[in-house]
Amino acid sequence: MRAARPIRSTGVLISAVALGCLPTLAVAHATPRPTATASYGTTAFVRHIVLQGAVNVRDLGGYRTEQGRHVRYGQVFRADGLGRLTDADVARLSQEGLRTVVDFRVPQEVRGDGADRLPAGLTVTSRPVRDLGLYATTMEVIASKDPVEQQEMLGDGKAAQLMRSIYRAFVTDPGDRRAFAETIRDIAHHGRTPVLYHCTSGKDRTGWLSYVLLRAVGVPAATAERDYLLSNGFRAATDLRVREGLEQSGLMRDPDLLVPLQEVRPDYLGAALGQAERDYGGLYGYLTRGLGLDRATLAQLRARLLR
Repeated sequence: MRAARPIRSTGVLISAVALGCLPTLAVAHATPRPTATASYGTTAFVRHIVLQGAVNVRDLGGYRTEQGRHVRYGQVFRADGLGRLTDADVARLSQEGLRTVVDFRVPQEVRGDGADRLPAGLTVTSRPVRDLGLYATTMEVIASKDPVEQQEMLGDGKAAQLMRSIYRAFVTDPGDRRAFAETIRDIAHHGRTPVLYHCTSGKDRTGWLSYVLLRAVGVPAATAERDYLLSNGFRAATDLRVREGLEQSGLMRDPDLLVPLQEVRPDYLGAALGQAERDYGGLYGYLTRGLGLDRATLAQLRARLLR
């Protein structure tokens, strides 16, 4: 894909889809419900925290390891963007007793969607993980209003190719590795938990770290992958309404070109895992040599997260 050019203002829907978020003026929020704990097959009990201003907020606890232990609830939370939380959402989130919040968004995303809205006394640690220009490219594509240009930039597998490149960068980029490693150290450290980390959609940067964490404490690969893929279900209605809004507004003739950017897919995860295999001999090598986590830190992580 070519480099993104400066974008003139074209309305809230552009920002919304580039962020993977629903424009607040376009669709009414659902009535808040209590925290949901749902069974997903035989994987685990997934604790979804239902909020008005975010759709993919989850407790990473509940999963069973290969040794028969379980990931503790209430220690690690994964989320999408928190800039649109309502007062009720902030009050709900305060019940989780968070100590640390980590934001993986790049500065352009923060400017577009706003700073996190959080309970009083909580501060955010910014650890940007590069998006390889995804945010800017998406804004450019939509702003063009040109179906030919949109097809040229996103069609014929180009959008999925960009996503695979982003996932490979999770392994190859030193800054990305540093952001993930520092967050894992936060989680292993008693004084920093409970920890919540998030990006914009809560599915790629957040999804990769969640997969890595679950595998690091002994959760089977198939189970960790199912957790990763759950984002598609939690985000489906929101993402569909964004595409419908773009079509109705005349910004995109074929908004389904955005589907590869909105979804998580096994081959995206596979791109990162394949890179870890090539560079470090596998996921354990990525943890120890790529992220620089020693055995003591990994043991502390397991002690902190498992019961």
